Amino acid sequence: MSVLDRSSLEASPLADLHVIASELGLDGFRRLRKADLIDAIVKRQGGETSDAGPEPDTAGVQPAPDAEPDADAEADAEADADAEADDDDDENEKDEKDSKADEDRPARSRSRRGGRGRGRGARDDDDDRPERGGRGGRGGGRGRDRGRDDAGPRGGSVGGGEETPAEGVVELLGNGSGFVRVNPPDPSDDDVYISAAQIRRCELVSGDKVSGPARPPRRSERYPSLVRVDTINGTPADEVSEGTRYDDLPAGFATDRLALGSEDPTLKAIEWLTPFGKGSRVTLSGAPRSGKTEALRRLAGALAALDGIELSVVLAGARPEEVSEWSAGTAVPAATAGLAASPETQSQAVEHAVEQAKRVASRGGDAVVLVDSLDGLTPAAARRALAAARNIVDGGSLTIIAASTRPLGGETTVIAFDSTLAAAQRYPALDLVASGTMRPELLVGAAGAEAIARARAEAAGASA
Repeated sequence: MSVLDRSSLEASPLADLHVIASELGLDGFRRLRKADLIDAIVKRQGGETSDAGPEPDTAGVQPAPDAEPDADAEADAEADADAEADDDDDENEKDEKDSKADEDRPARSRSRRGGRGRGRGARDDDDDRPERGGRGGRGGGRGRDRGRDDAGPRGGSVGGGEETPAEGVVELLGNGSGFVRVNPPDPSDDDVYISAAQIRRCELVSGDKVSGPARPPRRSERYPSLVRVDTINGTPADEVSEGTRYDDLPAGFATDRLALGSEDPTLKAIEWLTPFGKGSRVTLSGAPRSGKTEALRRLAGALAALDGIELSVVLAGARPEEVSEWSAGTAVPAATAGLAASPETQSQAVEHAVEQAKRVASRGGDAVVLVDSLDGLTPAAARRALAAARNIVDGGSLTIIAASTRPLGGETTVIAFDSTLAAAQRYPALDLVASGTMRPELLVGAAGAEAIARARAEAAGASA
């Protein structure tokens, strides 16, 4: 085993130090504080001979999801809570019934071009839970090299068995972990488990095509586990991690109109009089009870029927009755912060959905996030959410459509509702004078833009 200096050890997570201590044969290392553990490792390394064998490759060790941890493992997990906070979301810890339910979940497969990710993308080290007997934990290589730690020759996985190549399409689960579907979109016993930490680090989204080595299941695990992510959508993971920041990606006005294709009078009026496209920033504005939420729910149904769209719905400050109606619809909310939730909680729910959508757009996909509504968010969070929408030049798009009592500023499309018309049940209850789209000719052509201008002029004359 190579000798590590004190600075490298101090930069390593506690779980990495536990792996190193286990390899050195230190007794009682799990009861030591980090500083004392480093001292012990340095002291023990000083007694090693120069002809020590090659360092075992522990960086590929994966969690043992289905194995029930013994008392020592549970105590270790509690002691390492700051480093292992998300280990408990391993999908393979579920019993046979839960695993079967996950298999039945429909996979969402989207074709995307390569893009950007901020994750390191090398190995699944953050989720590795210590095995009985001291083996396992986070990969030792990650503690010694914060970048890719797989430059040298690799052997089989530490847990036994040979690594085999795996390739497929990512499907995320609700707990943050996921599977690599080898025969998408259908689940199979050959699917490969991928940990939540690896998904976060590589910023993976459902539909990403990934490849990398997988190790066989350990003990009572049901599925193989991905050791590391080598490629994302055909691009090496290291290159993906070095991509341009999302906020620095060039943006252009929306040119690809989202055709709703609905016979609903409100949706037809929105589509032709207040058009929006991929990458638009849209607010549905109006007084309470003017029909914003109902229009947003109908929009969700129409957008859910479009191919190639990654649709997310977030409810922020919604009434309990509205939560039930949304949940019974075709577009089930991905996150819900009810009427009693604090502005910070509502802001976090929206920001999480927007961050997920950014990953889709940066990888070349088309994402749409519907928010009902922005009123309960902090002003800064509301503006950040709306500002995230953009049509990336030669790339994907993120469209934000949000209900709000009044426009925030910066929208490319404002769809205003007239509460007087809504109270009289005169639909569509659009206020054409207050509504508008920037550069509508890019979406509906010059003739369509002129028709919209005439309709607005007639509405203005009628209201004068």
